Amino acid sequence: MPTREIPTGFFAAILFDMDGTLVDTEPYWLEAETELMADYGYAWTRQDQGNCLGGPISRVGEYMYPLSGNQQSPEFFTNSLVDRMVQKLKRGVALMDGAHELLSLCNEIKLPIALVSASPRILVDAATLEIKNAKFGITISADDVERVKPDPQGYLNAAEHLGVNIAQCLILEDSYNGVLAAMASGAWVVAIPHLVPIRASERVAVVASIEELSLQKIQALYAKWNF
Repeated sequence: MPTREIPTGFFAAILFDMDGTLVDTEPYWLEAETELMADYGYAWTRQDQGNCLGGPISRVGEYMYPLSGNQQSPEFFTNSLVDRMVQKLKRGVALMDGAHELLSLCNEIKLPIALVSASPRILVDAATLEIKNAKFGITISADDVERVKPDPQGYLNAAEHLGVNIAQCLILEDSYNGVLAAMASGAWVVAIPHLVPIRASERVAVVASIEELSLQKIQALYAKWNF
């Protein structure tokens, strides 16, 4: 695919969340969480999954521990969940609808991109092996920051590494905590919610799928936000 310069009226970079935004790992998470909690007599639900969406994985362990009847420890549930996810990601993981096309667009116009995830490094590396056409300037995991989402540190670090102004960046997120982190960073946000509703606001646009994010749509958002 021939490359061309970033068009006039465009963002300086796009920063991607990973799980549920760029790669379709949420079915694996639901499967792993359901299996793990079934071992301790608890029927995990979609509501439970939604309650844990977008935060550090340690918070999931803390959430699971009392539901298990205080068996084992929060750390046990966190570590067991990571182990199960590593095995499931070895099957391969699909990109979300429209993600391949958006990544190809970023390549075509030579737009800097980064990935910022609340998942640990071992899961980020396993998932990104499946993203063949992504040219991330940096990937940031929960292991690479002191404070994870909803703190903006990961997004701020990514923008600094790319050498761009965070206020000129677009962030794609699917979770409420992720959107909070993106907004706190000073960037502009497109939310793609699927488990927890997210409302549009002055700095947040909401779409049903990344498929909606054509070059023209992104340029229209840039113009709407009065750059």
